[in-house]
Amino acid sequence: MSNMKGKTLVITGATKGIGQAIAERFASEGVNVAFTYNSNAETANVLANEWESKYGIKARAYPLNILEPDEFKPLFEAIDADFDRVDFFVSNAMIYGRPVVGGYGKFMRLKPKGLNNIYTATVNAFVVGTQEAAKRMEKVGGGAVVTMSSTGNLIYIENYAGHGTNKAAVEAMSRYAAVELGEMNIRVNAVSGGPIDTDALKAFTNYEEVKAETVKRSALNRMGSPNDIAGAVYFLCTEEASWITGQTIIVDGGTTFR
Repeated sequence: MSNMKGKTLVITGATKGIGQAIAERFASEGVNVAFTYNSNAETANVLANEWESKYGIKARAYPLNILEPDEFKPLFEAIDADFDRVDFFVSNAMIYGRPVVGGYGKFMRLKPKGLNNIYTATVNAFVVGTQEAAKRMEKVGGGAVVTMSSTGNLIYIENYAGHGTNKAAVEAMSRYAAVELGEMNIRVNAVSGGPIDTDALKAFTNYEEVKAETVKRSALNRMGSPNDIAGAVYFLCTEEASWITGQTIIVDGGTTFR
């Protein structure tokens, strides 16, 4: 892979699960990391210090409420004060629990507030975050954006209608962004993961059923791990992927084929 040392990644939601794995993968390649957290500042700062010590990079954590898009502008202004450039943006943070009540459930039980919250955290966050990141990327000659999606917009997953439809929406939005940001030498792609064994998945009421069905469907006979996703995201930000844009890369262990 190309030398990424000295470049800067901005990623939302990197204190656990997929986000943490992505941030650490970039840090391990010498990339500086600016990442957000929702509420646990202590955990975030521990991770930042750990990555700095282990990989010799700069890492800083910033609070962000993904349901408040207006927070992105001051977030990036704070990042500007700590970092001299932005090369990569990964829109990763998601919501679960109380904010998705009315958005997570069977079709006849869906409610506008829950659906709107998922849209805000998925599509609005991608749009506003990418707009801010793109302004900085243009100054350094370009960059790469990756948004997280899931195969729940391709196949039926019980209670997942709210999330699945919004993942389809963010994939479509990323394609539009790819066309319009291409003139700035900014590439935009999505990574669509099959069920990945994270705390977010464990929050699903039918987690055990989902896990069993995933292992059954997978050609590799296992659940996906956060590192499986991190590798794909990292690749899409390297020069080896310099002619890949407007695409959705599916990382699902073959589960959508069976």
